[in-house]
Amino acid sequence: MTTLFSRQDVSLTAQEAALEVSGNLGAGVAAALAEAGQRWLERPEKPALTLDFRGVEKASSAAISVLLQWLRACRACRITIEQIRLSEPLQRLASLAELDALFAQPNK
Repeated sequence: MTTLFSRQDVSLTAQEAALEVSGNLGAGVAAALAEAGQRWLERPEKPALTLDFRGVEKASSAAISVLLQWLRACRACRITIEQIRLSEPLQRLASLAELDALFAQPNK
Protein backbone atom coordinates (compact mmCIF):
# COMPACT_ATOMS: atom_id res chain seq x y z
CA MET A 1 0.00 0.00 0.00
CA THR A 2 1.34 3.40 -1.01
CA THR A 3 0.12 6.71 0.40
CA LEU A 4 -0.41 9.14 -2.46
CA PHE A 5 -2.01 11.97 -0.50
CA SER A 6 -2.48 12.90 3.15
CA ARG A 7 -3.78 16.28 4.27
CA GLN A 8 -6.40 17.63 6.69
CA ASP A 9 -7.44 14.15 7.87
CA VAL A 10 -7.99 12.94 4.29
CA SER A 11 -5.84 10.23 2.77
CA LEU A 12 -5.49 8.48 -0.56
CA THR A 13 -3.74 5.15 -0.76
CA ALA A 14 -3.01 2.96 -3.75
CA GLN A 15 -2.81 -0.77 -3.90
CA GLU A 16 -2.07 -2.81 -6.98
CA ALA A 17 -5.62 -2.54 -8.34
CA ALA A 18 -7.37 -0.04 -6.07
CA LEU A 19 -7.47 3.58 -5.01
CA GLU A 20 -8.80 4.06 -1.47
CA VAL A 21 -10.00 7.38 -0.05
CA SER A 22 -10.66 7.97 3.64
CA GLY A 23 -11.48 10.88 5.92
CA ASN A 24 -13.74 13.89 5.85
CA LEU A 25 -13.34 14.92 2.22
CA GLY A 26 -14.40 18.50 1.60
CA ALA A 27 -13.85 21.22 -0.96
CA GLY A 28 -10.63 22.39 0.72
CA VAL A 29 -8.69 19.27 -0.30
CA ALA A 30 -10.72 17.89 -3.22
CA ALA A 31 -8.68 19.41 -6.04
CA ALA A 32 -5.33 18.27 -4.63
CA LEU A 33 -6.71 14.80 -3.89
CA ALA A 34 -8.16 14.51 -7.40
CA GLU A 35 -4.84 15.54 -8.92
CA ALA A 36 -2.86 13.01 -6.84
CA GLY A 37 -5.21 10.23 -7.91
CA GLN A 38 -5.16 11.28 -11.52
CA ARG A 39 -1.34 11.23 -11.63
CA TRP A 40 -1.44 7.65 -10.32
CA LEU A 41 -4.11 6.66 -12.85
CA GLU A 42 -1.98 7.96 -15.72
CA ARG A 43 0.83 5.52 -14.91
CA PRO A 44 0.87 2.52 -17.24
CA GLU A 45 -0.22 -1.06 -16.55
CA LYS A 46 -3.58 -0.68 -14.83
CA PRO A 47 -6.00 -2.83 -16.80
CA ALA A 48 -8.67 -2.93 -14.06
CA LEU A 49 -9.30 -0.94 -10.91
CA THR A 50 -11.53 -0.55 -7.85
CA LEU A 51 -12.33 2.96 -6.59
CA ASP A 52 -12.99 2.65 -2.87
CA PHE A 53 -14.66 5.56 -1.07
CA ARG A 54 -15.96 3.50 1.89
CA GLY A 55 -13.67 5.42 4.23
CA VAL A 56 -15.24 8.80 3.42
CA GLU A 57 -17.07 9.77 6.59
CA LYS A 58 -19.59 12.36 5.38
CA ALA A 59 -21.69 12.88 2.29
CA SER A 60 -19.88 15.44 0.17
CA SER A 61 -20.38 16.77 -3.32
CA ALA A 62 -16.59 17.22 -3.36
CA ALA A 63 -16.15 13.44 -3.01
CA ILE A 64 -18.62 12.82 -5.84
CA SER A 65 -16.74 15.35 -7.97
CA VAL A 66 -13.42 13.60 -7.35
CA LEU A 67 -14.98 10.26 -8.22
CA LEU A 68 -16.42 11.60 -11.47
CA GLN A 69 -13.05 13.12 -12.41
CA TRP A 70 -11.33 9.78 -11.83
CA LEU A 71 -13.96 7.97 -13.88
CA ARG A 72 -13.22 10.33 -16.79
CA ALA A 73 -9.48 9.75 -16.33
CA CYS A 74 -10.00 5.97 -16.31
CA ARG A 75 -11.98 6.18 -19.53
CA ALA A 76 -9.24 8.31 -21.15
CA CYS A 77 -6.54 5.85 -20.00
CA ARG A 78 -8.64 2.83 -20.99
CA ILE A 79 -8.75 1.48 -17.45
CA THR A 80 -11.63 -0.86 -16.67
CA ILE A 81 -13.48 -0.06 -13.45
CA GLU A 82 -14.20 -3.32 -11.70
CA GLN A 83 -16.02 -1.81 -8.76
CA ILE A 84 -16.94 1.46 -7.10
CA ARG A 85 -17.38 1.22 -3.35
CA LEU A 86 -19.12 4.05 -1.52
CA SER A 87 -19.63 4.74 2.17
CA GLU A 88 -23.23 4.79 3.37
CA PRO A 89 -23.38 8.63 3.42
CA LEU A 90 -21.96 8.85 -0.12
CA GLN A 91 -24.34 6.15 -1.33
CA ARG A 92 -27.29 8.20 -0.06
CA LEU A 93 -25.94 11.34 -1.76
CA ALA A 94 -25.37 9.47 -5.03
CA SER A 95 -28.92 8.18 -4.89
CA LEU A 96 -30.30 11.66 -4.19
CA ALA A 97 -28.30 13.01 -7.16
CA GLU A 98 -29.52 10.10 -9.29
CA LEU A 99 -25.95 8.92 -9.85
CA ASP A 100 -26.32 5.61 -8.03
CA ALA A 101 -26.98 3.68 -11.25
CA LEU A 102 -23.78 5.09 -12.79
CA PHE A 103 -21.72 4.05 -9.77
CA ALA A 104 -23.40 0.64 -9.43
CA GLN A 105 -22.66 -0.36 -13.03
CA PRO A 106 -19.33 1.17 -13.99
CA ASN A 107 -18.11 0.86 -17.57
CA LYS A 108 -16.16 -2.33 -18.02
